[in-house]
Amino acid sequence: MVSTIILSVVCVLLVLMSFVTVQQGTIAVITVFGKYRRILTPGLSMKIPFIEKVYKKISIQNRSVELGFQAVTSDQANVNFTAMLLYAVINQGEEAIKNVAFKFVDDKNLMQALVRSIEGSVRAFVSTKKQSEVLSLRRDIVEAVKEQLDVTLEDWGYHLIDLQINDITFDEEVMRSMAKIVASNNLKAAAENEGQALLITKTKAAEAEGNFIKISANAEKEAAQLRGQGIALFREEVARGMAEAARQMQESNLDTSLILFSMWTEAVKNFAEQGKGNIIFLDGSVEGMDKTLRQMMALNQGTDKK
Repeated sequence: MVSTIILSVVCVLLVLMSFVTVQQGTIAVITVFGKYRRILTPGLSMKIPFIEKVYKKISIQNRSVELGFQAVTSDQANVNFTAMLLYAVINQGEEAIKNVAFKFVDDKNLMQALVRSIEGSVRAFVSTKKQSEVLSLRRDIVEAVKEQLDVTLEDWGYHLIDLQINDITFDEEVMRSMAKIVASNNLKAAAENEGQALLITKTKAAEAEGNFIKISANAEKEAAQLRGQGIALFREEVARGMAEAARQMQESNLDTSLILFSMWTEAVKNFAEQGKGNIIFLDGSVEGMDKTLRQMMALNQGTDKK
């Protein structure tokens, strides 16, 4: 009776040990006496008790890890990086699962190798760049790391899904110097803009002044021409009037010198009225008037000949 009970318990234990439950998102690796045998997919599976052993259960879900490390640029500036790594098992194939299960002793060693590989790739890339270039090369850094790590991770059975560089900072001294450079560049740009604005203002003012001078000169030229034409017309009308008066006086048998005498007396009268207190010297003697009349008569005779 006791032996029967013992045998029943052993049978129940053997049956229970023959079943293996694998959770969703997990692959179980089965070994026989330490040697790889097969893999078990999610669900309820069977194994040979005491012969087959679940060596490791591998998650095929996405994994993420946050990294923090430092690199040095070609001009010896320390750059601090904060990055987020997203990776997963490359596929559920047998070869990929075997690589994941047996390439590393445990996940700790895998993570150490993965982090050091990423740090090495970033440092190798950054070492060829200057500090002023690093901030604008975030995408290039990610692409360079992915290109180098994809082959290595595939050999380990993993795939790099994404690498995000969340923060790039420099040492405090470098940050201060960069701030000074930015401020200096801003002041330089402001000075250049102010200089350009002043140049444009001066240029426009000079153009306006030049146009004003040109317009004034043209106006003065036209005014001078008009004044000259007016004087010429005035003289022409005076000469025509004098000639007509002389002709009429000759027809009336009058002395034409009377016209000149009238013009002389009229001129003296105008000098007196319009002089405004200015001193005007005239030869008012009989000889002076006679001389002036002869000159005006000679001018009048020259006008008649014309």
